[in-house]
Amino acid sequence: MKQLIDLQTWNRREHFAFFGAFEEPFFGLVAPVDCTGAQAEAKRLGVSFFLYYLYHAVQAANEVPELRTRIEDGQVYLYERVHASATLGRPDHTFAFSFIEQNDDLAGFVAAATAEIEAVQNSSGLRLSDTTARVDVLHCSAIPWVRFTGLTHARSYSHPDSCPKISFSQVYEENGRTYLNVAVNVHHALADGYHVGQFLQAFERRLSGEAVKL
Repeated sequence: MKQLIDLQTWNRREHFAFFGAFEEPFFGLVAPVDCTGAQAEAKRLGVSFFLYYLYHAVQAANEVPELRTRIEDGQVYLYERVHASATLGRPDHTFAFSFIEQNDDLAGFVAAATAEIEAVQNSSGLRLSDTTARVDVLHCSAIPWVRFTGLTHARSYSHPDSCPKISFSQVYEENGRTYLNVAVNVHHALADGYHVGQFLQAFERRLSGEAVKL
């Protein structure tokens, strides 16, 4: 479900008009997220670390209304919840798009993600579809081979897009702690650095302290 935002009374009305006119309205940043102990927790639960942190990233994003806001045909809508459209790899080093529904239950999320992984493994190409192209998603990707400190995205400026893009780096250790660099790119007409900070804080909080039961 989604709610139409009244642009006349919206406190971001001028931001929307200003940044919405840009050829490139997205901005991004990369920040380290402390995930010390999260890998062990994922192992204890019998869940791949990728699916474990992806679940928490989707949950964290849903805590921030600005990351659930989308532009459609010039109107702004706030979605009740958003899901993951993650790139999933194959043994031949190609990848495909997916749709993984948000689920408050980790086991339910993992089951849906596992089914999508299997579908990707048994297919070829990008798996473009109306489902993977939904607007109520977060575009997620993992680059576990690189401890990146910066990231850009390929974009078609003629194609309307307001979905946040969240990418995860290689896990690394520093000063006895474990980190994951996270790149977050958002449409500036809808969100600012403050909201990206809210997401990163919620994500780190969930990874570092919140127990999840299967």
